[in-house]
Amino acid sequence: MLRNIRIALAVAFYTLITLLFLDFTGTIHTYFGWMADIQFIPALLALNVGVVVALLVLTFLFGRLYCSIICPLGVMQDVVAFFGKKSKKNRYSFSPERKWLRYSVLVVFLATILAPGVGFIAHLVAPYSAYGRIASNLFAPVYQLGNNVLAYFAERADSYAFYSVDVWIRSLTTFAIAAVTFILIAVLAWRGGRTWCNTVCPVGTILGFFAKYSLYKPVIDTEKCNSCGLCGRNCKASCINSKEHTIDYSRCVTCFDCIGKCNKGAISYKLRTVAPAAEGGVDASKRKFLSVSALMVAATAVKAQQQKVDGGLAVIADRTAPNRAVSPKPAGSLSVRHFTDHCTACQLCVSACPNQVLVPSSDIEHLMQPEMTFEHGYCRPECVKCSSVCPADAIKPINTAEKSSISVGYAVWLRENCLVVTDGVSCGNCATHCPVGAIQMIAENPNEPGSLKVPVINPERCIGCGACEHLCPARPLGAIYVEGRDVHKEV
Repeated sequence: MLRNIRIALAVAFYTLITLLFLDFTGTIHTYFGWMADIQFIPALLALNVGVVVALLVLTFLFGRLYCSIICPLGVMQDVVAFFGKKSKKNRYSFSPERKWLRYSVLVVFLATILAPGVGFIAHLVAPYSAYGRIASNLFAPVYQLGNNVLAYFAERADSYAFYSVDVWIRSLTTFAIAAVTFILIAVLAWRGGRTWCNTVCPVGTILGFFAKYSLYKPVIDTEKCNSCGLCGRNCKASCINSKEHTIDYSRCVTCFDCIGKCNKGAISYKLRTVAPAAEGGVDASKRKFLSVSALMVAATAVKAQQQKVDGGLAVIADRTAPNRAVSPKPAGSLSVRHFTDHCTACQLCVSACPNQVLVPSSDIEHLMQPEMTFEHGYCRPECVKCSSVCPADAIKPINTAEKSSISVGYAVWLRENCLVVTDGVSCGNCATHCPVGAIQMIAENPNEPGSLKVPVINPERCIGCGACEHLCPARPLGAIYVEGRDVHKEV
């Protein structure tokens, strides 16, 4: 019964969290966006104390239910392991805890998440971020292609139930990282179940300390147990030593598989009655528990202080991306520093961006974190999707009125690339489409009344939306581009 309930909840959470990254209409996030907000690392970086405390209390009471129900990467491993079981049943076995690896990864994670320029290392092993990249880079294109197939047939049936969307790889680097991550975790899950969770994942290590002292946990009744080993051979966490009738609760993910497999009723999930000392070295465990808790609190405290398509029928050459000194960050992110310190590179904002402005960065200092580009669209002033979906507070919630008064960058005109100068034709595309009137067209030569007009930019009024850059017809080098601001300003 407990196992069936756990599976039902896990399927619900996994499906809906995955749809947060796949649904390009934003409908799912309206109702289930809170599922991203209760992920451990994003909540920690957002200083969402209520969520962090609730997850720790949940673990202290019932064990690592977060890992078996709420964490999408954990559930994905269960899905892969389920199909792995089809090839060979009873295939797991007890393995001792690899403490040196678990603690080493945790220390590196805590160190790199705080250090400037190497935060991407922490993002590689953060479970929610890793799954977000897998979903948005590997699953989303397949989902979008399926949608386009339906849109194709719907159009021929005079139906507008579906509409086509662009399918493209936003960053080859991030795509490759997502693919390698997926293959690695899938292979480990196929062969060993929850190997990643219990040897690499820093969240699993942190919650494992609390799970050791959980009030409710699986307990082996030695009087009923006949040492058949069936429980251990079906434990995907490899934490049941059936010979010694012990369970490593720091690695147990409370999946209840062992209870369902025991035909003697020798394992039950009940209130703890055995003192922690009987499980081996309470003093040493407490010291480790307090050490990791202190590291986690310290990390939180430090974080609290840091704050293509141009239309028409002609073939149009691709535009070469400009060489920006500062890549613009979305409105609501306050500054490059704040965004870099809080962003977990989960790609949820990238998936949610309806204008395809946000793409993962390939720059090593901001690797996999989103940045604004304007090859496929521009950041419309009325859109605040990214600020409404960010679970880590890297992009703070704003409304449309606030967005129109936030300058994330400013336009720069390159005279040598402008068609007015190079081809001697009238243009004005940038000024026509500027939503805040920051670009005016004036005569290139005031002494000649018939001279062509060129753009003049008011950087104090420009909000850095990128409409001018996106719609500039100059190719391959655009005549105008947006330079980002280190610190956003009000206009």
